[in-house]
Amino acid sequence: MDAKIGSFFESIGNFFTGGEQIPWCDGDVIAGCEREVAEASNGDSEERKNESIMRLSWALVHSRKKEDVQRGIAMLETSLGNDKSPLHQREKIYLLAVGYYRSNDYGRSRELLGQCLEVAPDWRQAQSLNKIVEDRIAKDGVIGIGITATGVALIVGGIAAALARKN
Repeated sequence: MDAKIGSFFESIGNFFTGGEQIPWCDGDVIAGCEREVAEASNGDSEERKNESIMRLSWALVHSRKKEDVQRGIAMLETSLGNDKSPLHQREKIYLLAVGYYRSNDYGRSRELLGQCLEVAPDWRQAQSLNKIVEDRIAKDGVIGIGITATGVALIVGGIAAALARKN
């Protein structure tokens, strides 16, 4: 019985917190990636530079800071057309989806994940993130309906109270 109660409260907590499994990245990792990009820009091969930029983009879109996430999105969008490798394109689109999810743009994230899953339908990372995004969209819809219903009930209650005072 205690396990069921614990599971119930955990599911309630996950509903309000999102319960997501996407990793976070801290500022130290981002700073290390920025140093790596700077070093790679000083004469290293183009491939090493691109790999460093990709790692930095990954770190930025997984950051807790909104400005880092926005910077990561901008870097990925800029570099999207520069890469001819389908694998790299797919990875960049997935990271863009993560960035848009972190920016609360769930519609754009879902759209990008759809592109990923068209190319690679069995890609588990994209499938997992797609489920998280779909759950978040559904949860936001339920919360929105609840807020709207509460607002309507308050207005109707206020009108009823005003009418009762008149009589």
